[in-house]
Amino acid sequence: QVQLVESGGGLVQAGGSLRLSCVASGRTFSSYAMGWFRQAPGKEREFVAAISWSGRNTYYADSVKGRFTASRDNAKNTVYLQMSSLKPEDTAVYYCAADRSLSQRLEIFMREYDYWGQGTQVTVSS
Repeated sequence: QVQLVESGGGLVQAGGSLRLSCVASGRTFSSYAMGWFRQAPGKEREFVAAISWSGRNTYYADSVKGRFTASRDNAKNTVYLQMSSLKPEDTAVYYCAADRSLSQRLEIFMREYDYWGQGTQVTVSS
């Protein structure tokens, strides 16, 4: 079992930056690809970014490409999402998730992820 805890959310003005963190329990964290998703009020949860177990490979939704960067520190059991040039439409609850399948593919669908954090609120004011 893996437990995930996100932090780093908050209120920021448009154009600003935030870095989200997701700390995982369990010794198998370094074997799992990780994903970031977000859910805005009244909308479905959507894929934001994914990062391979090594951190060498990443994949982003078109809406955040060039503005968000996923990274990880396996020694700290932590994955990060650096968010820059934030827009009001980035306002959402952000979730990290772990894919325990050991697949080399970075997944964009929620159903492919096995463990989820509780989420952290990001609010971008205009």
